[in-house]
Amino acid sequence: MQLKGKTALVTGGARRIGAALCEALAAEGCRVVIHYNRSAHSAEALAARLRRNGAQAWTVAGDFRTGNYRSGNHRMSHSADRVVRQAMAVAGKLDILVNNAAVFDKQRLLQVTTAAIRAEWEVNLLAPLLLMQAFARRVKRGGIVNLLDCRIASHQSDAVPYSLAKKSLADLTRLAALELAPGITVNGVAPGPVLTADTVGATRESAGPLPLKIRPSVQAVVKAVLFLLESDAITGQIVFVDSGRHLLG
Repeated sequence: MQLKGKTALVTGGARRIGAALCEALAAEGCRVVIHYNRSAHSAEALAARLRRNGAQAWTVAGDFRTGNYRSGNHRMSHSADRVVRQAMAVAGKLDILVNNAAVFDKQRLLQVTTAAIRAEWEVNLLAPLLLMQAFARRVKRGGIVNLLDCRIASHQSDAVPYSLAKKSLADLTRLAALELAPGITVNGVAPGPVLTADTVGATRESAGPLPLKIRPSVQAVVKAVLFLLESDAITGQIVFVDSGRHLLG
C-alpha cells in the first residue's frame, strides 16, 4: 500500500508507541485520526503539532472498557464501533487501522480477579475484534496491524490476563487475515521490552535476557508497522521486535 494520501486510525495514539506511530504515518503523507481515552491533552497537542508540520490530523475519544450491550434482535453497540464511525465522520474515509491501545497489569494465576480479566480482555481483545469488524464493514481495501507482545511466544506467568488476551489477539490476527482477504491485509507486531521517553521508573519492566543484547526501540517497532502496511503481499504474519527474546520461550 502506498501510504501517501491514506487515512489511518491509531488507537491509543496520544502517547508512547501510539504517538510515534502517528508521527511516522504523518511523515509518510498519511492523514491521521488519533484515538485516546484519558489522554485528551496529549492527543490534542499531538494533532496540533502534526497540523503545524503540514499533516491532516484529528482526535476521537473512546473508552473501550465501557460498552452498551443490547439483547434480543438488536445489534450490540460498543465504543469501538463508535470510534470507527467518529473517525469516518471527521476524516471522511479510512484505509488503515492500527490497534495499539492496551492495558497492562501484572497478576499471577492465584491473584487473578474477575474484574482484572474483564478489563484486560475488553481492551486487549474484544476492542480490537470489534474495531476490525467495524473497519471491515466500511473499508473495501486497506490494512490492519495489531500491536501484540513478545509474551505471546512464552509461558510467563506474571501477567496472566494480559498474556492470555494478547495470545488470543495473535490467533485473531491470523483468523482475520483469512476472513478479510483479499481486500484487507491483517498483520501483527510483537514488541519486546520497549521503553519510551514518558515511561517513568515505577512502570519500567526489566528487559530480561536479550540474545541481541540491545533493548528494542520505539522506532524499530514503528518501522515494522510501516513495513507491514506497505507490503501488499503479506498478511497473517507476526513480526517480533524484541531482540530475539521470544526465542528463549
